[in-house]
Amino acid sequence: MQKVVIHSPGGYEKLCLEEHSSPKCEEGSVKVKVAFAGINYADITVRWGIYESAKKFIGWPITPGFEYSGTVLESKSEKFKPGDEVFGITLFGGYASEIVAPEHQLYHKPQSLSFSQAAAFPAVFMTAYHALFQNIVIRPGMKVMIHSAAGGVGSSLVQLCKQAKLEVTAVVGRSAKVDLVKELGADFVIDKSSERLWQKARQICPEGYDIILDANGVETLGDSYKNLRPTGKLICYGFHTMLPKQGGRINWLKLAINFLKTPRFSPLKMTTDNKSVVTFNLSFLFDRMDLLGEAMQAMLPMLERGEIKVAKVSEYEAKNVGQAHADLESGKTVGKLVLKF
Repeated sequence: MQKVVIHSPGGYEKLCLEEHSSPKCEEGSVKVKVAFAGINYADITVRWGIYESAKKFIGWPITPGFEYSGTVLESKSEKFKPGDEVFGITLFGGYASEIVAPEHQLYHKPQSLSFSQAAAFPAVFMTAYHALFQNIVIRPGMKVMIHSAAGGVGSSLVQLCKQAKLEVTAVVGRSAKVDLVKELGADFVIDKSSERLWQKARQICPEGYDIILDANGVETLGDSYKNLRPTGKLICYGFHTMLPKQGGRINWLKLAINFLKTPRFSPLKMTTDNKSVVTFNLSFLFDRMDLLGEAMQAMLPMLERGEIKVAKVSEYEAKNVGQAHADLESGKTVGKLVLKF
């Protein structure tokens, strides 16, 4: 079998496609021949050596990847049999042509999804579902702003918000991404490349937003908080703009400066503002399959009914994993990227 291995932190050259022996299938587990593995921004920070759960749970060497799709090769579970088309989640190790997973982290692939779409679904939609439905109370008609709305999690959030009958303002960084988020149901779209973000945001919602979902970090966190209405919730699940890159490597000086510039939120002020900040990282919640399983079971019927979809998928051969990372870092991609094995 083949898998991508990172032996030490660094640039794209650290992504090594290697030959390894096939993993053993243990009791209660399933061995899957992987067709596609999903790529997430977290995988890039794993490569840089700064993703906290990767350091805590795995160390070096490490194979990145949280999601995949494929066909069952061997099963020691009553839920699956050889030949079943499946997709699933994993705490790292997804960039591989074979994977062994516990049965509770695996799902039968809906016929409505291709293998590439199935590999692009779990991580972003579980993140979006957890953000919206497992952290806060939502009510129809709430006004929501979604940063990076054309990305994997962002496009998932737009769709789930519309399923919950929320009013969505989607923020994108390029004009080419506007049509995508409109097609997904966004009520308003702010194109940062041609409009002043916060001026337009206040025009759309003068009283402030009920929910703002922000994975940007230092670039927008402070203003996102300011543009909440009383009882508003700022939901933070990433810090992309805190991590400047140069050819696949971190500029450590800028990272330090951005760390110092990141807003700090005082509980005393938040109390009088009647605003809240909610943060999470799903990679530290793999022991909460009650939550992750609940999310998947709620969304699978939506998939089957066509109420939600994987917005756009770009495929890369496994040997081109470095190019995939470079493209994702660039901020020019739309939707999800996947590796083909």
